[in-house]
Amino acid sequence: MSADTERHEIAVARYFEAWNAADAGTRAKAVATAWAVDGSYTDPLADVRGHEQLVAVITAAHEQFPGFAFRQTGSVDGHHDIARFGWELVNEADGSAPVAGFDVITLDDEGRIRSVLGFLDRVPAGAA
Repeated sequence: MSADTERHEIAVARYFEAWNAADAGTRAKAVATAWAVDGSYTDPLADVRGHEQLVAVITAAHEQFPGFAFRQTGSVDGHHDIARFGWELVNEADGSAPVAGFDVITLDDEGRIRSVLGFLDRVPAGAA
């Protein structure tokens, strides 16, 4: 495994830790670990910057989809300070995954996320 590959995989693992953090305190710490202070997240439903706004977006997803968890699909593909990966939002009770997409991240020199560009491939009616 190359140093870049390991760096990308660590960043993506931290990303999912933040999205799957169950409570506000853990979520805030996970966001601070994963994202740069001025890090951003942009997808068709959100465009936010900074830890406080990132925590708010993640909290809103938990409120909209209680009992669901984000899971990586496939492997991380990356080069330089850029990586992409697929994900799905899985119902922990029945295993269904009504929401899926892929994200492209850029990293800072410390391996923290500077930006996320998210794309939604599957969204249930009324969720967007």
